[in-house]
Amino acid sequence: MPQIQHMALLKFKPEVTTDKIDYLFNQLAQLKQLIPGIIYFSGGCYSSDEGLNKDFNHGFLTTFESIEARDIYLPHPEHERVKAEILPCIDDIIVFDFEA
Repeated sequence: MPQIQHMALLKFKPEVTTDKIDYLFNQLAQLKQLIPGIIYFSGGCYSSDEGLNKDFNHGFLTTFESIEARDIYLPHPEHERVKAEILPCIDDIIVFDFEA
């Protein structure tokens, strides 16, 4: 059964503080303990000199043990709670899933 890599690129609004961003990423990281099927989470700010980020300044990667685990995560109340906190803080987002 393939794992699912769930990537998100975020463009935070300029007025969102570093403390707020740190808080939001902590909330995302805690989802690993709250929602079954998440086997990995990592995220942070853009850190390359390559300059190909198109103004997206943060990102995260979540690995799910299966397609079914990802499908449980998406509507899960804890995911929806964190998503509702993040969305007002961003100007844009890209989410991309693929099988690994």
